[in-house]
Amino acid sequence: MQKKAILDLDTGIDDALALAYALGSPELEVIGVTTTYGNVLLETGAANDLALLELFGAPEVPVYLGEPHAQTKDGFEVLEISAFIHGQNGIGEVELAKAAAAAQPGAVDFLISSVKEHGDDLVIIATGPMTNLSAAIAKDETFADNAHIVIMGGALTVPGNVSPWAEANINQDPDAANDLFRSGAEVTMIGLDVTLQTLLTKKHTAQWRELGTPAAIALADMTDYYIKAYDTTAPHLGGCGLHDPLAVGVAVDPSLVTLLPINLKVDVEGETRGRTIGDEVRLNDQVRTSRAAVAVDVDRFLNEFMTRIGRVAAAN
Repeated sequence: MQKKAILDLDTGIDDALALAYALGSPELEVIGVTTTYGNVLLETGAANDLALLELFGAPEVPVYLGEPHAQTKDGFEVLEISAFIHGQNGIGEVELAKAAAAAQPGAVDFLISSVKEHGDDLVIIATGPMTNLSAAIAKDETFADNAHIVIMGGALTVPGNVSPWAEANINQDPDAANDLFRSGAEVTMIGLDVTLQTLLTKKHTAQWRELGTPAAIALADMTDYYIKAYDTTAPHLGGCGLHDPLAVGVAVDPSLVTLLPINLKVDVEGETRGRTIGDEVRLNDQVRTSRAAVAVDVDRFLNEFMTRIGRVAAAN
């Protein structure tokens, strides 16, 4: 049965790959994209989403502007490391034609109304900070009870990537992520534990480049930029991590990962601020509202990834 999907993106390169993965998955109907900050400023991410949707043959999918910064801050500036990994424009300095469509305000209201309308038939895939989701929880008391959410974020069994304990998406707004985990919403956490096992190399991007279409070449160019950044930041990996696409993959097929039922929290005080860990207060609760991925079927996921991205790349 086809599910409706909303992607909540801070569109850098792996968000772009996640968007292509979702559009190339017949199991999902993408009904909208909500934008957040993180890899880029909110407005830059929205422009990227609009241009990519047009490039990928889905210009009818609406884009909604979300929260521009963390709930406890007054503004947001892109980190130098984010600009290094994703480029100043977020998509590896690849220049895309400006989309004909414009982003609309109201991401939080769109999330709330979509959950009310579609319920169990909707999955929200969040691959940036959790600020929009936290705002939806605060604005509508029924949102958490009815939302089904897959996030790319966190690190349960491995170190973080912006500190020894914090992963970047969670670290951008730890309070929002903690609100999400403790809200009672059904959350599947796809963290660094599994995403750093899913590696793409230039052998893969060469397959897209051979297709010769505008979408294929753009995807190859931006992903090669991403791989080059990983050569500097994590040379031991031998490729780039498919962080955000794996969240989409699990939304399509949860059997790609091994899930640990666990009530989670985020540390919001002290030096471990941003750490994702089990919530000791709810340790013995019979109901586990969140699940954390602790293992992944790498070969099967990479095959699914190349197949689904390939559909979009070949057609556009």
